[in-house]
Amino acid sequence: MSVEALAGPSPVGDLVGLHRTALAVREHVLSMGAGAVGTHIGGSLSAVDILVALYREVLRVRPEEPDWPDRDNFILSKGHASAALYATLAECGFFPVEELGTYGRSAGRLMAHPTPAVPGVEFATGSLGHGLALGVGLALAAKRASKDKRVFVLLGDGELQEGSVWEAVMAAAHFELDNLTAIVDRNRLQISGSTEDRMGLEPLADKWRAFGWQTSELDGHDFGQLVPALRTPPSAGSPAVLVADTVKGRGVRHLQHRKQSHFAKLGPEAYERAVTALRAAA
Repeated sequence: MSVEALAGPSPVGDLVGLHRTALAVREHVLSMGAGAVGTHIGGSLSAVDILVALYREVLRVRPEEPDWPDRDNFILSKGHASAALYATLAECGFFPVEELGTYGRSAGRLMAHPTPAVPGVEFATGSLGHGLALGVGLALAAKRASKDKRVFVLLGDGELQEGSVWEAVMAAAHFELDNLTAIVDRNRLQISGSTEDRMGLEPLADKWRAFGWQTSELDGHDFGQLVPALRTPPSAGSPAVLVADTVKGRGVRHLQHRKQSHFAKLGPEAYERAVTALRAAA
């Protein structure tokens, strides 16, 4: 199986397949949330459509050869959303879907935050504020080696309160990394509440523009916007960022827009209720 970028007349690709995969990934996230240790449900659900768009339609990757030298690189800077990444990787063939049942178990490799022991994971992430700097390093190395590859980094909006993120933003513009695309999962909630109450980020898009990045704002749950935006490389000479408007807990109505969904361990009744709500909304 190959998940290399698709060519053809459609700017989106297989829209029905994208929605089907996204639903499957969300069901896996809820299943992991009902496991022995629980998981970061809200921020995983908000990131699902971005991840599915990337892996199904954009990234040049080979699930059967995860270390393919000419692959594009993806870094999940908001590593606490590992459940969404693992589920996406499994649905795209990097490892068997059945392995998702080992999430959080000490004998398994699917830890609460991603590690390179998992096929398709480039770096261990989860200490927030560092993923974009890793992406800058990969993008700079690729340019200096004259490699035709792209680097994508998915950040949470809460982690933009870390100063190290803005050091990386400044460096990427300075080195004219036009092979680097950042995506901000702008769900407006972090573990302690609203991002704007904790440490205001707005006007967020203007901040990125002021640092020299090509900046776009879009609906982070609309494949019709996500796929073309992600497929389009940055213009020559500067990196690009997509500020994706998302909903924490997306797909499960009673979990949406709630900080309590940031991390949860679902009991049997809560799990059944969540799955039922998810399928009803699909």
